[in-house]
Amino acid sequence: MEEALIKRVLPHSPEAEQSVIGSMLMDREAIMAASEIIDSADFYQHQYGILFETMLELYNEGTPVDLITLQDRLREKDVPPEISSLEFAKDLLSSVYTSTNVRQYAQIVYEKSILRKLIKESEETANICYLGKERVDDIMEDTEKRIFSLLQKRNTGDFVPIKDVVLNALDKIELASKNRGSVTGIPTGFIDLDYKTSGMQPSDLILIAARPSMGKTAFVLNIAQHMAFKNDVTTAIFSLEMSKEQLVNRLFSLESKVDSQSIRTGNLSDDDWAKLIESAGIIGKSNLIIDDTPGISVSELRSKCRKYKLEHNLGIIIIDYLQLMTGSKRSDSRQQEISDISRSLKEVARELSVPVIALSQLSRAVEQRPDHRPMLSDLRESGAIEQDADVVMFIYRDDYYNKDSEKKNIAEIIIAKQRNGPIGTVELVWLPNYTKFANMQK
Repeated sequence: MEEALIKRVLPHSPEAEQSVIGSMLMDREAIMAASEIIDSADFYQHQYGILFETMLELYNEGTPVDLITLQDRLREKDVPPEISSLEFAKDLLSSVYTSTNVRQYAQIVYEKSILRKLIKESEETANICYLGKERVDDIMEDTEKRIFSLLQKRNTGDFVPIKDVVLNALDKIELASKNRGSVTGIPTGFIDLDYKTSGMQPSDLILIAARPSMGKTAFVLNIAQHMAFKNDVTTAIFSLEMSKEQLVNRLFSLESKVDSQSIRTGNLSDDDWAKLIESAGIIGKSNLIIDDTPGISVSELRSKCRKYKLEHNLGIIIIDYLQLMTGSKRSDSRQQEISDISRSLKEVARELSVPVIALSQLSRAVEQRPDHRPMLSDLRESGAIEQDADVVMFIYRDDYYNKDSEKKNIAEIIIAKQRNGPIGTVELVWLPNYTKFANMQK
């Protein structure tokens, strides 16, 4: 058995590799078609990778690609004679009768390349396991990360010419100019908040912090309701404090406008039941994912979200709340662990290109000041949270502290930090019967 394993040849298709190169020699358009699927590193046989790379260079320069120009460039690059010979190129050209199927040939080359990479990653993982020097969770997360990168669209994160970046940026500016005041990210449903933030932006870590009973969970459920039910965005909520059933009951109240206390006690009228059944249909058909794993670690969350991204086109992640998560690494202190968690959540946002909203507690220092409005210095257990977050928002309700407040049932959403936008305060209506926030009437 071991002898058979040693003699095994890595997956590759000489016929497909030859056919790709022959097609590219035959038809200039086949060069671009093949380059959209593979690159030179995907070829098993090194000589074909050299030919592929050289023809692509000629194509990008606007130089005609034929037997003569190819041979001339290969000689300039000082490649071995057996590759630069005219006979070798002629044999490749004669092996193909049509370039029509170049995409199919390139796809075969690409898939064989992926198989070889999977074998390499598996061998690396096996070696790490045999050494036995790393934690199982670390090995699993590292392996999954490497495998996931193979599943992502090819060339993600590769070099992009600056002109392409500039053109893409101009396109976005032009779109924003045509739709002044419109949302470029995922809308929250809160008009004034969307105006200031332009929605929740991909790759952003958004921190929402408040003292207990301010409505943190209610606020993000409002956002989830709008995104998942109204905009059909796949929304993953990781609830570390409340169960799935408790969250769904809150969503019932939000969507049906049936008093949350009536839902808890079951004291419902026929009209309430009709509204609940209708809202159940809306919630049941939505792209909402609720995970209530207690004390979930960052590595577990990352693993699940990678799967959701691949299978359900995950659009946004909501975590309730950050301090209840478990770090993936051993830390000397809780503060260091929280710092590692916040940094890892930012990495998740960037890797999956989705907004990550994380709820956070505030320190008791808020209670000890005459003005109880939160500040960035109140973020509990870490200054790193503020540093990692692209947006930091606080929820404050004056009537919670001051019973005679003129702002009865008014909540302030304080944007204390926004890396790419203005700071400021947005006011929302607080509807305690439905544990819901709503837009202010203008």
